Amino acid sequence: MRTKLWAAFLAVAALTMAQKPKSKSEGEALLAIQNEQDPTAKMAKVDAFIVKFADTEFKEWAYTRAAEAADMKQDGAKVIIYSELALEANPKAYTPMLMEAAELARSTRENDLDKEEKLTKAEKLARQALDLIPAAAKPNPAIPDAQWEEVKKDYLGDAHRDLGMIATVRKKYDVAVAEFKQAGEIAAHPDPATSIRLAAAYNDNKQPDEALAVLAKIPADPRLAPFIEKEKKRAEALKVTKK
Repeated sequence: MRTKLWAAFLAVAALTMAQKPKSKSEGEALLAIQNEQDPTAKMAKVDAFIVKFADTEFKEWAYTRAAEAADMKQDGAKVIIYSELALEANPKAYTPMLMEAAELARSTRENDLDKEEKLTKAEKLARQALDLIPAAAKPNPAIPDAQWEEVKKDYLGDAHRDLGMIATVRKKYDVAVAEFKQAGEIAAHPDPATSIRLAAAYNDNKQPDEALAVLAKIPADPRLAPFIEKEKKRAEALKVTKK
C-alpha cells in the first residue's frame, strides 16, 4: 500500500515542521515512537504517550502511527480504532481516512449483518479524502512542490482503489473496474496490486480478455506471482465458457 510508504515520509516531515513539542520530554517521546520498529511496541508507546501528554498537539500524528503499526500486524480492529482516534483529533486527516476505508472494505463479508453500514462508512471516508487531498497543505514547507504533487496523486490513487474495493464487495463490478482503472491512471507510482484488483474486477464482470491484457503488463514480482496466476486461470476459464 503506497499510502504506508508516503505516511512514513510525511511522519518524519511533520516532526520537523514549525509546530514544536511543548517540552523536551514530549519531543523525546515523539522521536521514540517514530524510531520504534516493532509494531506492538510502537502501539504501546503511542498509548503511553497519550496518557502522559494528554494535552499534546500531536494526537493525530501519534494515533496515525499506531494505526500504521496495527496494519503491519494485520490487526484490522486496531487499525479502525486508532484511525478513528486520529480523526477525532483532526477530522480532516486523510491518511487515517484512507486506512480505515481500506480496512472496512477488506474486512467486510457478504453475510455481515452490518455489511452496508460498514461499506457506506468506508465510501464516505474515501470520498472525503478525495475532496481534501487536492488542496492539502504540505506538512513541512521544505518538501519540494513536485514531490508533494506526487504524494497527493498517490493518495488520490489509493482513495479510488478503496472505492474499487468497496464496489467489489457490493458486486458492482463495472464500478470496481472504473475505480481501479482511475486509481492506476491518477497515481504517480501505480501499484501493481491495484492492477491485480483491476484484473479480478474484469474477471468478475465477465471480461477475460481485458483481464489478461492488464495482467500481461504487470512487472514480474515473485510476491505477486500467485495472485497473477490465479487471475490468469480465471480469465482463461471464462474464455472457454464464453465460446
